[in-house]
Amino acid sequence: MKRIAFHTLGCKLNFSETSTLSRQFGKEGYQQVDFKETADIYIINSCSVTRNAEKRCKELIRKVLRQNPVAHVAIIGCFSQINPEEIKAIPGVDIVLGNADKFNLFEHIRQLDTSGNNAPKQDIAINKPEAFVPGYSLDGRTRSFFKIQDGCDYFCSYCTIPLARGPSRSNNIAQTIATASEIAGTNVKEVVLSGVNIGDFGRKHGQNFYGFLQELVEIKGLERIRISSIEPDLLHDDIIEIVAQTPALMPHFHIPLQSGSDQILSDMGRRYDTAIFASRVQKIKSLMPHACIAADLIVGFPTETDELFRESYEFLRKTEVSYLHVFTYSERENTRSIKLNARVPMIERNRRSRIMQQLSTGKKDVFYRENINQQHKVLWENENENGFMSGFTENYIKVKTLYDSARVNTIETITLSCIDTDGVFLPAPIK
Repeated sequence: MKRIAFHTLGCKLNFSETSTLSRQFGKEGYQQVDFKETADIYIINSCSVTRNAEKRCKELIRKVLRQNPVAHVAIIGCFSQINPEEIKAIPGVDIVLGNADKFNLFEHIRQLDTSGNNAPKQDIAINKPEAFVPGYSLDGRTRSFFKIQDGCDYFCSYCTIPLARGPSRSNNIAQTIATASEIAGTNVKEVVLSGVNIGDFGRKHGQNFYGFLQELVEIKGLERIRISSIEPDLLHDDIIEIVAQTPALMPHFHIPLQSGSDQILSDMGRRYDTAIFASRVQKIKSLMPHACIAADLIVGFPTETDELFRESYEFLRKTEVSYLHVFTYSERENTRSIKLNARVPMIERNRRSRIMQQLSTGKKDVFYRENINQQHKVLWENENENGFMSGFTENYIKVKTLYDSARVNTIETITLSCIDTDGVFLPAPIK
């Protein structure tokens, strides 16, 4: 039995695809092992959002070849799609597949195994991703990342995702509901709706994300449904209202902002301004005061002056977001922003990142303290970390308690008692 190991870099979408691919290999008789173990085949599902993600991919290649110098190594996904020649030049890489071809990974591995000494030195396939391939993860027993959409038509000035992932596309509602019903037939308690731009779901079928949610919440067996990142201009009132009205939909929103300056948003090619973002936050909080709202933010964009950075900071300071995902701007080839006649020094980008991280920490602390002594439902997960298990509330507050295997994959109503030194909540003792 061949031993195969998978590692995923990047987004929830990648995790759903890796899990789907790994199940195919399991059905074909391969034994899946941990990526830290010795394997015959190593698969890395790569990311290309930043240079750091690509650097990490290269580090992993060197690591696995130290574990087993004669192992086959396949790099699939966004890094492969964007920079196949760069990966091709790395010693020890046998297969390089882009985002269209990675779904044929098994055939490429089988061909490599059966060709023996006649196998080509490298197997490379980089076609334009245009078809939609659904998928979902089942690795964690409690939560599934459910791929409902792929690609993007926005072409923001700093972003390579449209080049890596292709145009926006999805199945229609009926096809997607059929896949959701498969997940409902497992033991998974929570699904996380994943994609590049999920608010764009169904558009090319004359359908929309709200219509999909209306049908999804009717499926028996999906106890918790969480929406991942959704653009502010696509987060319409009807979506916010159905979340507020439907217990199965979690009061947790991840809304990409990228900058709190309208000038920078325009330079980035974003399709909204700060007023739209603020209105979405206000609408959510008016219906769900306890909702968690996370926002993505990029600091150090080439045209971000000190004044515009302060403007962004002040907007976020006054806006009721729960915490921030802060990213330092990274130059990417084949983007419009790299051609701008401006640049923020890296030392200044890092300084701004630290400032926004501190703001995020403060906001998260306020959000957590607002929830002290409140009752919430926690889905307990399987990991045992130093004798503790953890889980998340509906509004994505992390809670931990002493590990008890009988509580894994159960939803328990608890009262949030206090925050431990690691920043994780402890529940009040059961009376």
